[in-house]
Amino acid sequence: MGYYAQLLMEDQIGAPGSGISRRDFVKASGLGGTVALAGCTAPGEVPTEESVDTGTTPAQSDSTLPTTSPPEVVNVDEQGGEVTLSSVPARHEAHPGESMGGPVELPKVWAFKADDGEPSVPGPILRTTEGEDMEVTFDNTDGMRPHTVHFHAVQKQWEDDGVPTTTGIRVDPGEKHTYTIPANVPGTHLYHCHYQTHRHIEMGMYGVFRVDPEGYEPADREYFMTMKDWDSRLPRQMAGEDVRYDPRNRNPDVFTINGKSAPRTLHPEDGSPIIVSEGDQVRLHLANNGYMSHPIHIHNHRFERVEKDGGQIPENARHGMDVTNVAPAERHTIEFTADAEPGIYLLHCHKVNHVMNGGFYPGGMLGGVVYEDAMDTDIFAQLMEYAGYEM
Repeated sequence: MGYYAQLLMEDQIGAPGSGISRRDFVKASGLGGTVALAGCTAPGEVPTEESVDTGTTPAQSDSTLPTTSPPEVVNVDEQGGEVTLSSVPARHEAHPGESMGGPVELPKVWAFKADDGEPSVPGPILRTTEGEDMEVTFDNTDGMRPHTVHFHAVQKQWEDDGVPTTTGIRVDPGEKHTYTIPANVPGTHLYHCHYQTHRHIEMGMYGVFRVDPEGYEPADREYFMTMKDWDSRLPRQMAGEDVRYDPRNRNPDVFTINGKSAPRTLHPEDGSPIIVSEGDQVRLHLANNGYMSHPIHIHNHRFERVEKDGGQIPENARHGMDVTNVAPAERHTIEFTADAEPGIYLLHCHKVNHVMNGGFYPGGMLGGVVYEDAMDTDIFAQLMEYAGYEM
């Protein structure tokens, strides 16, 4: 069994990738009881009258819709090179609690799911190996509208490009279509619906796929982080609210990492904390599926950018950094050593208005590097309260 298949069989805590087990998390944190309080606010922060409203109320959310799950990593090689994607209407809770400007909810999204898995925003992370082909079937037999799937970076046949305007291929409701996607460009890449793209990405139809190069050597800790800015008016409009979405006049008001807004980003199961041990070599795959640039800053660590859009950056062109500006559709892979004093250090977009939930700061596009040795502290327990973590 492959390395990543073994990871998937474990009860993993942390961001998608190579986190720690639930048992190790409980041992490190000492959080053996229930930690889930509503109405908590962050130290030194006072909610403003603007802080909590994304325009949804329980009456406006369709309770019959499934709720999205965190994105799973699908090792396509372990499935014989085949995977089936579909799109499911779902409710997306970016931050379900009342702490720190919550709740933040998108009452209706169109979430990708893989095979018999759970729907997620972002969609499942598809992982394969250089030299392999992926047979990706988009199953729209139960769908209500046309879709396609477009994969970035890799070179493929014209008919597999996923753009209906130039290929003439669209997957209508009641249909299936299979794309052959060669894994001929190693790196971290994107996929998304390319039908009415400006709306369908805004509704959550995006994800990451990873092509590991031949002879790939995993880092001690390796994680995937997908950023997205949202104009919640479209998901709200699709849920039946009396709002109007204008793609030429976007007004982003929800900001997420792997689909979650802080403090939910720090939730060890539903969010994406970057859990490390002192001395670990850490590799982060950053992807921007939004419409705006996001300068991502990590506190108290220097990193190098080693890969961009699947292209390896030569060693003599690398240098120490603490901010990398990820433009729309770009992918940056960064590496650093967990060599700081063990603690909890922020990772966030440095457009600080993106680090808000409504009018409340901090929130939004903010996560953290969490050392295992800091998990038994009072401040970590308090952060788990804000995140709504339950044991």
